[in-house]
Amino acid sequence: MSKVATVALALGFVFVAFSGQCYGASPPLKVGFYQGKCNGTVDVEVIVGGVVKTWFSSDSTITPALLRMQFHDCFVTGCDASLLLDGSNSEKTAVPNLSVRGYGLIDAAKAAVEAICPGVVSCADIISMATRDAVSLSGGGRYIVHTGRRDGTVSLAKNVNLPAPSISVSNSINAFSKKGLSVVDMVYLLGGHTVGVAHCSFFQDRLYNFQNSGQPDNTMSPSLLFFLRMRCPQNATIDNTANLDQNPLSSSIVDNSYYQQIMLHRGVLQIDQELAQDPSTRDMVTAIAKGVDFSTKFGQAMIKLGAVQVLTGTQGQIRKSCRAVNTI
Repeated sequence: MSKVATVALALGFVFVAFSGQCYGASPPLKVGFYQGKCNGTVDVEVIVGGVVKTWFSSDSTITPALLRMQFHDCFVTGCDASLLLDGSNSEKTAVPNLSVRGYGLIDAAKAAVEAICPGVVSCADIISMATRDAVSLSGGGRYIVHTGRRDGTVSLAKNVNLPAPSISVSNSINAFSKKGLSVVDMVYLLGGHTVGVAHCSFFQDRLYNFQNSGQPDNTMSPSLLFFLRMRCPQNATIDNTANLDQNPLSSSIVDNSYYQQIMLHRGVLQIDQELAQDPSTRDMVTAIAKGVDFSTKFGQAMIKLGAVQVLTGTQGQIRKSCRAVNTI
């Protein structure tokens, strides 16, 4: 969520991203899908970008919020904005999604484009555009966004089956593979942890009783263990947070610092630390940590994420409100 050819198989839908366009059995996603479709010369991406810039200026943590939103949406029934739908049993109500935020920004961006060209721009595309813009504002590269997605009409909590923070690398590889994403894609997409925080409850076992051993995770740096125990007392009644990138100078910047930190055994989540140790991913982590092309490769992985199980053509609908299915 490329500038080079990428081929993937996403649950029966084959797409190729090449020279800025995705091809497949369904009408393709493409760069500039909305050109000429919004009062002639109006640039939809500029409108969405303006909303993101305004929100970012008062809250830079909107970047990890949108990264998480896009991942949680695309990884369930595909990038169809089903996560945005309200309802007593919608995806929003599933436990992993209770802390997802950023809905207000998407609502604002949707309202801005609806005011100029109603019924044209999908909520699914707005998520992808807004996330790209937020990443760019946080120091990441400005990758291209293919558009032309349509919105889903079904959102059920029971469909939510997201990789847990304690998932093993092998199981994570398998989960990403089911979405048409490679090991390389997985390693770069987990690099979204270069910004944002995790609640203590997601990693507290590593601090006190890792895998029911009665001991902390011995792969964690002693200095990080000491710090995180201060942030997350064993019997705390408040679920505090800790930065996923433990470099304080870089915890709000989209860069490769996360990989450098996990190489130093300063990964906060279990999957983060294991990424730097597992034979199938550690060489990639080392290369990214020492490399200079993270922004480009991260952007390419985001493009592939944004193409997972998309609805196009006459599939789905263009929702008038991102929170509700059209009734007419």
